[in-house]
Amino acid sequence: MKIILKSEKEISIMREGGKILAEIFENLEKKVKVGVKTKELEKIALDLIFKKGARPSFLGYQGFPSCLCTSINEEIVHCPPSERILRKGDILKLDLGIIWKGFHLDKAVTVPVGKVSSLAKRLIKTTKKCLGEAIKKIKAGVSLGDIGWTIENCAKKEKFNVIRSLGGHGIGRSLHEPPFFPNFGERGKGLKLKEGMVFCLEPMLSVGDARLEQTEDGFGYRTVDRSLTAHFEETIALLKNRGEILTEK
Repeated sequence: MKIILKSEKEISIMREGGKILAEIFENLEKKVKVGVKTKELEKIALDLIFKKGARPSFLGYQGFPSCLCTSINEEIVHCPPSERILRKGDILKLDLGIIWKGFHLDKAVTVPVGKVSSLAKRLIKTTKKCLGEAIKKIKAGVSLGDIGWTIENCAKKEKFNVIRSLGGHGIGRSLHEPPFFPNFGERGKGLKLKEGMVFCLEPMLSVGDARLEQTEDGFGYRTVDRSLTAHFEETIALLKNRGEILTEK
């Protein structure tokens, strides 16, 4: 397994792209409302990407038909936009990647649609917290197990389960690079992080069963028991002794 470390110049380029992606999300999230079709969000996202002079990462990737993933409620990731209409109480996972000057950036958020249940609010809040806690742990010498343990422990405190079959990944000139970042682990175990690594952390939590099945579109995944899920993701660079979130303004 070859880990591709990035130079300061490459990280600087990815930082530029990350800020662009963050701006796209800021605009896109404002369009999430009751009555909107997910394919309308796809058009908005694509227009924003091209307006910024970037290119979509997901469109055509392994046959994926869209630039944006729009996964609702029990759906966790990789669901293409469709004629489906957002309803009050839904929770929508937006996952989007762009290519900027040859480098990929990747980000995901979970957005409530109108007024949602207290359980959905707690799930969203906890998933975002898991990501924040994991990012605080990032420094050279920390293991993948340390990061995974932090995410799972944060989820367990609120009685949620982490999705174990999916996780984070390295990123750069390719959308997915080694290593794989599980959302669970044992402290001190696994590969140690090094300065120059750029990767995506993406906690995915379920209210119930964490096992997944594929959706009918052939791309997405949902929980087998149809329990609610949430997902957050940021692209992060490991600098001298800290992690920098590249995909925020």
